[in-house]
Amino acid sequence: MKLKNTLVYLAVLALSVLFLWVGNRMVSQDYKDAYAADDAAYYTGVVTAIIGRNEHTLGFGFDGVDTEITFGVRLTTRGERRGEIITASQLISDFFIVNEREVSVGDRVVLFYADWDSTFNFVNYARINAMLIFGGIFIALVILFARKKGFNAIVALGFTCIAIFMVLIPAILAGRNIYLTTLVICAYAMVSTLLIVVGVNKKALSAMIGCIGGALLAGLSMLGMNKVLQLTGALDRETEVLLLLPTYPPISLSAIIFAGVILGAMGAIMDVAMTISSSLWEVKEAGGGGLSNFKDIVKSGVNIGRDILGTQLNTLILAYIGSSLSLILLVSANAISLTNLFNMEMIVVEILRALVGSFGMLLTVPLTATICAWIYPLGKFSSKASAKSKC
Repeated sequence: MKLKNTLVYLAVLALSVLFLWVGNRMVSQDYKDAYAADDAAYYTGVVTAIIGRNEHTLGFGFDGVDTEITFGVRLTTRGERRGEIITASQLISDFFIVNEREVSVGDRVVLFYADWDSTFNFVNYARINAMLIFGGIFIALVILFARKKGFNAIVALGFTCIAIFMVLIPAILAGRNIYLTTLVICAYAMVSTLLIVVGVNKKALSAMIGCIGGALLAGLSMLGMNKVLQLTGALDRETEVLLLLPTYPPISLSAIIFAGVILGAMGAIMDVAMTISSSLWEVKEAGGGGLSNFKDIVKSGVNIGRDILGTQLNTLILAYIGSSLSLILLVSANAISLTNLFNMEMIVVEILRALVGSFGMLLTVPLTATICAWIYPLGKFSSKASAKSKC
């Protein structure tokens, strides 16, 4: 039995890798043809010395000064120049509202090499190493706490992130259908996560169907509201810049909103479906707990879902409020009237994110409960109840 489970697990991993490889191959060529990454121009290094500072006034009617810091750097980027000591510069200007802090000895920095004048210029601080250490600690704690389940959860999360960054994003930038690609990636993420974490069984199948149903309803409600509210998708300057990218056909900003909303709701929908499926499975394994028919099982699953929704709705809405806190502060500081505030597209979209995800969860609850009642053997639910009645 253990050998069979291991072979099934390895088969799921192999199919997940195959999906990612095929998906990436289908979109990567168009993506690479349109966007050429010039990684060769960027270097990382460690600051070895501060050589000097040079200040001069801004001019052109602006008050303040520009400060240029010259410093020595030992390059750490792999390649021919690794270990070389070079001179770089950092610009601190009063013209900008926010500047990076001045470099100091020992800082890890990212530099841009300007080929036209052979100079190295400060871009930002190298933060990836600290993030990798923090992430490594998190992964270790998850595995220590949840053991095999925790390891599988990390593997599933890795596949989901790879699917987004190696298939979904290149597909969007290559001009593929954003709506279809988003739904395919979400379905893949749900199926692969549940099969890897839970295994190939009825519990995973029930949660899977509930997840896909909830995600489809979320998608349909988003499409409907998109037309009713006449959304343009131009929420800020960053989204408007997407229209300038060399993508054919041009990127649809409303489709980008759709993708963001569905991806954001996917985690909550999956959590609700898995909780209901797992809870009813445990009840079944324990002998049914008094559940003796299809209707009772569905009712029990819906009751579990009601308790989950109370906290999940808070989680979903607070997550979106937290991610848009800067926007809320900016709008509040400008004392915009409530009528204007709740008709602004950027605010409407943030509210839609929460509502669409909530709609998806609402369908997921009864759908998952019904599937569980249909798939799980009814005899296991009613065995203890019937035993008690005989006594």
